Amino acid sequence: MNRPLVCVTLRGRTADEMASDAAVAKAAGADAIEARLDHLWTIEHPVQANPRSDTRGNGDGAGIEVEVRQLDLDAVDLGPALSTIVEATNLPMVIACRPERQGGYYPGNEDQRIEVLRAAIACGPRWIDLESDIAKPIRDELVGLTGDSTGIIASMHSIEGTPSPSAIAQDIEDNHDLGDIIKACYPTRNRAESLRIFEAAWELRDSGINTALMGLGPGGDWARIHAPLLDQFMVYTTTESGWHLAQQGRINASDLQTAWSLLEYA
Repeated sequence: MNRPLVCVTLRGRTADEMASDAAVAKAAGADAIEARLDHLWTIEHPVQANPRSDTRGNGDGAGIEVEVRQLDLDAVDLGPALSTIVEATNLPMVIACRPERQGGYYPGNEDQRIEVLRAAIACGPRWIDLESDIAKPIRDELVGLTGDSTGIIASMHSIEGTPSPSAIAQDIEDNHDLGDIIKACYPTRNRAESLRIFEAAWELRDSGINTALMGLGPGGDWARIHAPLLDQFMVYTTTESGWHLAQQGRINASDLQTAWSLLEYA
C-alpha cells in the first residue's frame, strides 16, 4: 500500500499570509504545498454569527460566517507576491489560479488568467495546475512552457453536483493524458454522494492513473482518509483545524496522518 503525498493548500488571502502558512505546513509534515493564486484577489468580510461556511470551503469555524469578496484586478502586484510565496519554503509546490467557472475567485478574464499561469510556470514550481477545460491550443502552449522539473495537474472542479461513480471514473480515464496527476473535486450534499467519489476511486485504484479525488461537503473527506487504500497519488489538506472541517469534506494535515497511522495505512 503506497502512501499518498500530503499536500497542504496554503491558508491566507495575501502572499505574506500564505508564506507564513507554508512554515506551518512543513512543521505538520506536508510533502507538498498548494498556492491558490486566485485567493490573492479576495478578502473575507464577516456577515453574521453562523458556524457554516460557503460552498467553496471557506470559514473560520468560530461561529462567524464570512463572505468572500473579490478585489479589483489591479489590487495585486503579482510578481512580488509570487516571489514571496515561492521563496517561503523548499517544499515541492503546486501553483493554481482557479477561475470562477470551477469555483475559484480570479476576477479577470480568461486571457488575463492565462498570463498569471504563464508567470507561475516561469517560477518553476513542482506542479502547475491546469484545468482540463482550458482551450486546447492555449493549454498545449502552457504545457510546452513547462520544463522537465514541472509536472502537470489536470484538474476538474464541478460546481453542479456529484455524478455517478461510473461517470466520475470515465471522466478521469477520458482526461488521463492531460496531466501527470488527474485531480477531481465535487460538491457533496450528503454522504450518499460522497460514497460515489469513494466508489469511483476504488474502481480506478488499479488503473495506473495518478489521481486525487475528493469532495467538499459531508463525507467528502472519506476519499482523503482512505486515499492509501484507494491508491490515490496526492491528498489535499489544510493546516486549519476545527469540527467544521468534517462538514466541509476537508481535513487537517496532522489529523490525516494520525488517521492513517490508526488505520495502519502508513
